[in-house]
Amino acid sequence: MSKPRPERPAPPAKLAEDTPDAGLYDEDFVAWIERQAALLRSGTLTALDRANLAEELEDMGKAKRQELRSRLEVLLTHLLKYEFQPAMRTGSWLGTIGEQRHRIEDVVEESPSLRPLLSDLLEDAKIYKRAVQKAALETGRPAGSFPPDNPYGGQALDCGFWPGPGPHPDLD
Repeated sequence: MSKPRPERPAPPAKLAEDTPDAGLYDEDFVAWIERQAALLRSGTLTALDRANLAEELEDMGKAKRQELRSRLEVLLTHLLKYEFQPAMRTGSWLGTIGEQRHRIEDVVEESPSLRPLLSDLLEDAKIYKRAVQKAALETGRPAGSFPPDNPYGGQALDCGFWPGPGPHPDLD
C-alpha cells in the first residue's frame, strides 16, 4: 500500500501588492473573500481591501445578533402556543422549542460577548410583539389574548421550563 500524499493547499489568489482589487468585491464576492484570506495568511497586509473587509467583519457581528433575535422570536412564539393552546401541543412544537434553546446556547458559547445582549433581547418589546403576532396567526387566537409583555424572561432559555398547565415533558 502506498503512502498517501499530503494534501497540497490550493494556490492562493495573486498576492502581488500591486494587484488591484477594484471591482472584485462587487464582481465575485467569494473570490474576493478568498483573496483577502490569502493576503492575510501571506502577511501582505498592505494589499488588503481594508474598507470592505472591515465592513464585512462588522456585518458578521450583526448577523450573529440577528440570529439571536430570530431564534428568540421563534422560541417565544412556540412557548406562547404551548402555553395558550395546550390541547394542540405537538412533538413538533416541543422539538422547535428544544432546537431554538440549543441553538441560542450554541451561538452564545461561540461568541460569549453576546451573553449580555441575550437578557436585553428577552426584554425587547419588538421581538415579543412579533412572537405574539405569529402565535396569534398560528393559533387563531386574538393577539390581545396573550400577555402584553414577555412573561417568560430568562426562563424561556431553561430546558426544564414549560409554561402553562401540565403535563410537561421531562427532558432532563
